[in-house]
Amino acid sequence: MIVPAILPQAAEPAIAVLPVDPLSPNVPAAEDETVEVTATGDLQSMVSQLRSSDPGNAEMECLAGAIYFESKSESLKGQLAVGHVIANRTKSGRFPSSYCGVVYQRSQFSFVRGRSMPNINRSSMQWKNAVAVAKIVDQELQPAPMPKALFFHAKRVSPGWRLARVGTLGNHVFYR
Repeated sequence: MIVPAILPQAAEPAIAVLPVDPLSPNVPAAEDETVEVTATGDLQSMVSQLRSSDPGNAEMECLAGAIYFESKSESLKGQLAVGHVIANRTKSGRFPSSYCGVVYQRSQFSFVRGRSMPNINRSSMQWKNAVAVAKIVDQELQPAPMPKALFFHAKRVSPGWRLARVGTLGNHVFYR
């Protein structure tokens, strides 16, 4: 009969914990984990530093997806403004408190069908920029170009809203 040896307390095997890059596309963050990012410089520099095809978690996926579908053809500042509207909504108390809650709230975003978004070309530069902008918005690394805005629409439409207009940026009009 073979009896396993009992290791003394000091001889217990150590578990190595390797550092994990939270921005690595091969290692997704946990669903409830907030990925802290660091970037420096102006908006363009930050986007260049934070570009990735992987947003990190489901909430960031919702924010990046909304930025992508609502403003991928806009300037980075325009994309930032759209992202901040979603973030502002989560803090307002008038809308759901999560990015996904805001994005999937009924009748808020025209690209949403039920609880899904259309397919995204994750290798495109537009998607990678949207992911970077989402990280910048989430970590408040740049101020909102349209402060306190909670609503926006394309300039080509006129919804007749009776809201305080914050301003126009690119092809969008922003309101509180």
